[in-house]
Amino acid sequence: MTKIYLAGPDVFLPDAVDVGRRKVALCARHGLIGLYPLENAVDRAANDASLQIFRGNEAMMIEADAIIANLTPFRGPGADAGTVYELGYMAGRGKLCVGYSNDPSSYADRVREFTRVNSRDGRLVDASGLTVENFGLTDNLMMIHALDLHGCALMTPRQAPADIWHDLVAFESCVRMVAERIASAPARASS
Repeated sequence: MTKIYLAGPDVFLPDAVDVGRRKVALCARHGLIGLYPLENAVDRAANDASLQIFRGNEAMMIEADAIIANLTPFRGPGADAGTVYELGYMAGRGKLCVGYSNDPSSYADRVREFTRVNSRDGRLVDASGLTVENFGLTDNLMMIHALDLHGCALMTPRQAPADIWHDLVAFESCVRMVAERIASAPARASS
């Protein structure tokens, strides 16, 4: 069975374990095995707890055939940095990369909400005078095109759901797409 690494800032939610169970169950419903980072055994009191988390997540990514990344903006106008790393790691390993965001607005529009943005020479700049990436994409071009080239376009709803952290409609669309892609792939010759 195909194993899917389930990346995203969902692990920081107060009900993160329940959200993970729901995601794993949706994967199972479509014949996939969901690998949720909080399933790793970590001694949080240990001095090396953060390294244990990193190694556990890396082991899951190595074991996985694909990633579904929740790229909903987290603590700012862009996606969670850890999730972005995991997406890049999986793309670099040549694995199927699929992602979604429950916020369909453009990155530039979200930056406008977080900081004063001006226009200089036809470019958007933030309050520090730094150029704001403005290609009309939902997030940084490196993430968006990693998905385009290593899986499929970022899935977003037409409008943000009322609860962006618990609505799993876009996530399930990703799961369905992975399941269909796997079902239509030519069978591998067994040795």
